[in-house]
Amino acid sequence: MNYDIKDIGLAEQGKSSVDWANKSMPVLNSIKERFQKEKPLQGVRLGACLHVTTETASLMETLKAGGAEIALCASNPLSTQDYVAAYLVKYHEIPVFAIRGEDRDTYYNHINSVLSIAPNITMDDGADLVSTIHAERQDLIEAILGGTEETTTGVIRLKAMAADGVLRFPLVAVNDADTKHLFDNRYGTGQSTIDGIIRATNRLLAGSVFVVCGYGWCSRGLAMRANGMGANVIVTEVDPLRALEAVMDGFRVMPIAEASKIGDFFCTLTGDINVIRKEHFLVMKDGAIVCNSGHFNVELDIDGLAEIADYEGRIRRDIDAYRLPSGQNVYVLGEGRLINLAAAEGHPSSVMDMSFANQALSAEYLVKRSKELANTVYSVPEDIDKEIARLKLASLGVTIDTLTPEQEKYLSSWEMGT
Repeated sequence: MNYDIKDIGLAEQGKSSVDWANKSMPVLNSIKERFQKEKPLQGVRLGACLHVTTETASLMETLKAGGAEIALCASNPLSTQDYVAAYLVKYHEIPVFAIRGEDRDTYYNHINSVLSIAPNITMDDGADLVSTIHAERQDLIEAILGGTEETTTGVIRLKAMAADGVLRFPLVAVNDADTKHLFDNRYGTGQSTIDGIIRATNRLLAGSVFVVCGYGWCSRGLAMRANGMGANVIVTEVDPLRALEAVMDGFRVMPIAEASKIGDFFCTLTGDINVIRKEHFLVMKDGAIVCNSGHFNVELDIDGLAEIADYEGRIRRDIDAYRLPSGQNVYVLGEGRLINLAAAEGHPSSVMDMSFANQALSAEYLVKRSKELANTVYSVPEDIDKEIARLKLASLGVTIDTLTPEQEKYLSSWEMGT
């Protein structure tokens, strides 16, 4: 078996860590049990480009239980947990191509290693597999049934491809499922981003000015959690509706040019490029801490910062120091990459339980229905979304009401009036 990981000797650590994560993933575990019996993915080659974490390992176990032949690479150079990669290779014989800290060339070599299995289904976190296939490996398209996408950023890229008429196979936007973005993006990103910032810096958030760039679901979660830690939260936005929502949620809203002058912590979560630029770094106060929790590090203009400031070196494992011409110091966390994975362990397993349940069931859906689908981006079917919510509630011991026949009739008719 071909693979490229840091150290197979880390597999035992990986096993105990994955076992711990699995204890909080009851929905995915129930799907795994059904997949083991029914084998809905038998004979399917599945190429995955995801964060190689303990929760991802649980997803890989589920897909393999369903009969899939899998190859996995990392969707971010700093998100790989090397012990998880070793565990999947040793205990499940899954080819993994992921090493924490890999350079750009290695990253894309690993993507091509996954594509070497000629996948029937792609599973992306940022659309790098799909982008590479369309740009460089169009010979693979004929065998592809479809793919799934985990992130906001990836879905944006795929919808742009569909709008331009260049998308060559159907994609399911897992990110857009209610059981994904309402929970993973909001509660998962909120908690794990705070976790990464604190692990990297060991700084107190209470009493600080915390600038959140964007107010999508991920940003909402971070603003909520930073506020809960006692920070004074400022939100920057370009969308008037989201900006108004942030105001109504009790946050100050202002342009980044103004917020740059007063922030102690900055975190971008927009999915766009150069959200914090040279002119913003130049006016930051001494000791400002800057990070990103959007999918790609392009949200911070790190190259622009390097042009106007002297690089002072890595002063802690995840902190790079830059000295501005004014003598002020700006600190960048995790090389501008996802701080919740660069400096911490990513989302809690209990929330990834629902996200990866969507991935597993969407893969099954593509196997069954791909011939009926056009080359565009689809939402996760509503029945899958609601079934995942039902299973999650059951695992929490929560029961809910059901409509009476009278109520159902009232909601489906117009004759009854008020």
